[in-house]
Amino acid sequence: MPSKQKELMFQTLAEEMKGNTGMLLTEYHGLTMAEISELRAKLRALNCKYKVVKNTVTKKVLKEIGFEDFSKYFEGPTAVAIQKGDPAGPAKVLVEFAKDHAKLKLKAGILGNKILTAAEVKSLANLPSKNVLIAKFVGGLKSPLYGIVNVLQGPIRNIVYVLEAVKKQKEVNK
Repeated sequence: MPSKQKELMFQTLAEEMKGNTGMLLTEYHGLTMAEISELRAKLRALNCKYKVVKNTVTKKVLKEIGFEDFSKYFEGPTAVAIQKGDPAGPAKVLVEFAKDHAKLKLKAGILGNKILTAAEVKSLANLPSKNVLIAKFVGGLKSPLYGIVNVLQGPIRNIVYVLEAVKKQKEVNK
């Protein structure tokens, strides 16, 4: 491959890897092009790119961006899912796809600055999505507030009941 093509591939991959929230590595050997296209379409819906990469170029990119320890996973046919948003979504898609297609194997991943093993990627896939976690958090914050409101309304409600009872009793005595 001419050096200009390698340089362009290097620059493109470096830009994509620098601006991501997570990367997941898979071994795709044995999958058909139709299966890979199906996987790419599922990941694209989650703002995630799935690329087959050249290991030598990728190792150089990882060294440049400070993830040299991650380069040990780039052996054999490797594809990278580069995530720009919620990292749990692509992990779920890859784990589900691997259940249906035994030839797809999870190798490792990066989440932030932490390298994940294949088992940790599977654990990540079991987490609820970011939106669900945010909703649970907000619900947890909101429920004590409702409790406080009900507690504070109790004495006011009791005063209203007492005043209503006094009013009814005065009407009966008239």
